[in-house]
Amino acid sequence: MTGAADAADVIVVGCGVAGLSAAVAAQERGANVLLLERAPEGERGGNSRHTGAWLRMENSGEVSSDFVEHLIENAGAPLDPSLIHLTADDSRNWPGILRAMSFVDPEVVSTFAEQAAPTLNWLEGMGLRFVRLEVPFLTSVQPRMQPSGGGLAVIEALAPKLEQLGGRILYEVAAQSLILDDNGAVTGLRCIGKNNRRMEFRAKAVILACGGFQGNAEMMARYIGPRAAHLGMMSRGCHYNKGEGIRMALEIGAAPCGDFGSWHASPMDPRSSHPGPSIYIYPYGILVNRLGQRFVDEAPGPTDETYENVARTINAQPGGIAWTLLDATASEMISNGAAIRSEVPPVEGATLEELATKLGLPVDAVTATVAEYNAACRPGRYAPLELDGLRTEGLAIRKSNWARPLEQGPFKAYPIISSIVFTFGGLRVNSQAQVVNQQGDAIPGLYAAGETMGLYYGNYTGATSVLKGLIFGRLAGQDAAQSQRVPA
Repeated sequence: MTGAADAADVIVVGCGVAGLSAAVAAQERGANVLLLERAPEGERGGNSRHTGAWLRMENSGEVSSDFVEHLIENAGAPLDPSLIHLTADDSRNWPGILRAMSFVDPEVVSTFAEQAAPTLNWLEGMGLRFVRLEVPFLTSVQPRMQPSGGGLAVIEALAPKLEQLGGRILYEVAAQSLILDDNGAVTGLRCIGKNNRRMEFRAKAVILACGGFQGNAEMMARYIGPRAAHLGMMSRGCHYNKGEGIRMALEIGAAPCGDFGSWHASPMDPRSSHPGPSIYIYPYGILVNRLGQRFVDEAPGPTDETYENVARTINAQPGGIAWTLLDATASEMISNGAAIRSEVPPVEGATLEELATKLGLPVDAVTATVAEYNAACRPGRYAPLELDGLRTEGLAIRKSNWARPLEQGPFKAYPIISSIVFTFGGLRVNSQAQVVNQQGDAIPGLYAAGETMGLYYGNYTGATSVLKGLIFGRLAGQDAAQSQRVPA
């Protein structure tokens, strides 16, 4: 057990954007904050350290025009018709059974949108600069911004700020279970340090901001299923997300929220050792599986709105892998940094037969698939940076845009698997980021933010995860400090 320094007003678990926002916000309000981080200092931040930190915003003062609509459209399964009309009232007046259900609280969504600008303004006060992303995807329908320097810049701004304000960070410490008093209030954490040393910390409030569970093979198999074994980690930071924050809260009766059987998927090159090796060039060729067959419309719409579903469909193929086949006409796209973020060059063949052989794919099947696809292509205007409607005709699985025959060698291919960027399942919170129990009541002294907080169902609202961590981390820190009557 630890000694006299094991007490704090607020304990924050996780040193990513959510945890640091929570810690700084609480320390600013006069709380004595202790932040616990599983990683060593040089790798602090989990996923946040490696992300570009895209933000779905028109500018630093305004979220995208579809922000609320998109989140509500993907808010979970249809509610019981006998209860749905009650959601129009203030959530404080909802019956407990409704407050605990696994769907997105409209008040959480409205708070999300309303607090975006104040949160970015708060971060700008700490020296962060936000810039518009001109070409995050080859084709996109929504604007995006990012902090200059990405997620790492946020980590490197907020961690020193916390320490400057008097907060403490302990590295290589993993939270294991929550401590409750006789009234059901959270009063601390049991943890594990280096060499399996058992540690205990007492606090007036605990904020769980330690990510999802993509780094935990057991939880991945339990919730997502056996195909989880085929998913690639989008960054090294994913491995630090072991799911304890979610597990320990569920163990004391917290209500779940978010789709536990799904994840934020992105098409990636499994050969790459770089973080975020996304492959977005597939709409300009065709995708084939291990059988040498097409299985999906490669270009159903703008890349930023469709890549996730394509990646999940790849995961459902034999071995969870596919290859995008390209010919020489795609050379102008291959050189575009928005199309390929892998450092590994494509596999190349002078002929389709040579390429298929190098890939270990059935040659006859690949050549037949390409021949059928080529025959289905029709003349028309090709416009690679906009939806051009150049589609195939007569195929069982059509290609809706950028359908040009694959005829000119050399032919090239990239292997693609679905990455897991983060898991969707997490804890239900209210608009103050307080964790809600299965009776619909806030658990005293317990908060969640970032990917530990569940929000997404089925279709991820792109470029909102970092923003969610920043906003609800800040709200959690402010409320944790204020609710414990820590003097300002």
